[in-house]
Amino acid sequence: MAITAAEVNKLRTATGAGMMECKNALQETDGDFEGAIDYLRKRGQKVSAKRADREANEGVVIAKTNQDGTTGIIIKLTSETDFVAKNADFIAFGEKIANLAMESLPTNLDALKALALDGRSVQDNLDEQVAKIGEKIDVIEYIKIDAPAVVAYNHGANRIGVLVAMNQHQNDAIIAAGKDTAMQIAAMNPVSLDKEDVPQDTIQRELEIAREQLLAEGKAAEMIEKISQGKLNKFFKDNTLLNQEFVKDNSKDIRKMLNETSAGLTVTEFKRVGLGE
Repeated sequence: MAITAAEVNKLRTATGAGMMECKNALQETDGDFEGAIDYLRKRGQKVSAKRADREANEGVVIAKTNQDGTTGIIIKLTSETDFVAKNADFIAFGEKIANLAMESLPTNLDALKALALDGRSVQDNLDEQVAKIGEKIDVIEYIKIDAPAVVAYNHGANRIGVLVAMNQHQNDAIIAAGKDTAMQIAAMNPVSLDKEDVPQDTIQRELEIAREQLLAEGKAAEMIEKISQGKLNKFFKDNTLLNQEFVKDNSKDIRKMLNETSAGLTVTEFKRVGLGE
């Protein structure tokens, strides 16, 4: 099929690979964008995690916890432009919705939009903002979690919100460890809590990519499976939270850092919400 210059440039922007490599990858995969990314990875290209095919939503993400740190919420309020997202009134509007969610703890996003805010529903407030500002304004995500300790973290002018749930009741040390863990999640974006939680299709994809890389390098067939498993273990170490090196002290992983904070302390759940994701 014919591949356009725009498609090639889109893949190049998303991956950082060269123009000819991107064109060849799209031709080999009949223009399938994700397939082309995998094609480049299988041939040893260092592909950026960025995805240009995702629309870059603007807005604010706000994470909060209740006073005793046992419940946390995240809301994502989106706009079309960063001009609106950086407006003080827009940010204050997002804070009001987040405070309402924290106070009322609705069961889902539809229930949140039905709550009363300033004498009318959240949805009516959103519609009013659309009419006033002239671009689409919406709450597109709402998350709530409960645990003995929940720590909230807002990163990068409210572009990322993180909640970390832990299995022990909070004290100053546990809150500090939770904050460090939340900052790690914001920066490193782990795919899951532990290796047992990684979806099977993700595991198969990583193994397939590793095998094809090794074949392209001319590795002996009898060595490929062993080396592929080694690459998969490296993937688990880099991409599952409890196994990641602690960014503030790479002599230990997150699991060890938490256990040193308080014996048996661990993360039971985490949520990460970012703009454009």
